[in-house]
Amino acid sequence: MIDIIGWRLDDVVDKIRGPADTVVRLQVIPADSKDRQKRKEVRIVRSKVKLEEQAAQKRILDLDYRGKDYRLGVIEIPAFYIDFAALQSGDPNYKSTTRDVERLIGELLEEDIQGLVIDLRDNGGGSLREANELIGLFISRGPTVQIRDPNGRIDILGDFDANVAYNGPLAVLVNRLSASASEIFAGAIQDYRRGVVVGSPTFGKGTVQSLHSLRHGQLKMTHAKFYRISGDSTQHKGVVPDILLPSLYNELDIGESALEGALPWDQVRAVRHGKFVGVDTFIDELTARHQKRVADDPDFIFMREQVAHLKDSAEDDLIPLNEDALREEREQADQWQLEAQNRRRAMKQQPPLENLSDLEQDLKKDELGRPISPESEAQLAETGRILLDMVDLTFSNATAKQ
Repeated sequence: MIDIIGWRLDDVVDKIRGPADTVVRLQVIPADSKDRQKRKEVRIVRSKVKLEEQAAQKRILDLDYRGKDYRLGVIEIPAFYIDFAALQSGDPNYKSTTRDVERLIGELLEEDIQGLVIDLRDNGGGSLREANELIGLFISRGPTVQIRDPNGRIDILGDFDANVAYNGPLAVLVNRLSASASEIFAGAIQDYRRGVVVGSPTFGKGTVQSLHSLRHGQLKMTHAKFYRISGDSTQHKGVVPDILLPSLYNELDIGESALEGALPWDQVRAVRHGKFVGVDTFIDELTARHQKRVADDPDFIFMREQVAHLKDSAEDDLIPLNEDALREEREQADQWQLEAQNRRRAMKQQPPLENLSDLEQDLKKDELGRPISPESEAQLAETGRILLDMVDLTFSNATAKQ
């Protein structure tokens, strides 16, 4: 055994990696062990690791809309990834976000979906190449993003492939943790008016970094900025959705604008690009329908209560140093959460919870066994209804012109 305490993580990973089908032995101290001398040995057979949780996933969202049943496709993209090693080695089956999403779109179309939601919530970004190519699945040709270097020179990336994987109704769902490549994709879809963007303002990470090796560690340097084809920077402000949903993230604490020394928002010249018949002509009606629906929706009432409670809690910057007082404060916070959860459950005609710990057992699970929060599902369902509103209004507008 080799003692790796204090090692860099990548050096530890190098020791764990090895030829396929060989065994690596890990000696660990159990976290719940009171005896720090107690050791446990874990034996792992080395093999290729498939990070399925980081790959794009699809599902069907069944909605009742105005008395009719609709089937919408949902593709959740947790990151923009590409297997460069497999690509460079000539592997025809190399894995990438765009290839996976294109395949999933084909599978969803075979299931007769009537609209598509791209879920980019909590997607912190990744490969710029993949963000650019993913946009190309929804437009025929055109620019996608601008990159300005320190000398002011601007490079324009674009989609030059006329093939389109999906040309139906489209919505993009984002939140405060959607950053970088996610903002490039959502910004381009919004600028082309190719679909409706729903959620909360994104992270605002519109800069490009490069890593430089040092004798000890690495130096990360910012050397460029991203700009949308409209000319607006994604830096600092992020992408502001067409329809806003409640956000449980405090923008004063989370986001590029919350970082000390963050580069400011600015603009460059817009790039000529086409536009689809988007939501501009009926954005007011879309917003009105959305607000009417969520006014008495139990999950949205709960989210608005949470936002107000978090705001009140943030204004209280005093922390008791007395242990009993601190415990009492935490118990009061837990009690408020339990009562808020039960108010929502009463509106949904669900049995009350006795303890907050019972909540996780009550949550639905996705295909990977991860718990799904009611707030997340409510936001996704409302995004689907907004998308169906857009379809309805587009059809009504076209019929009126005839």
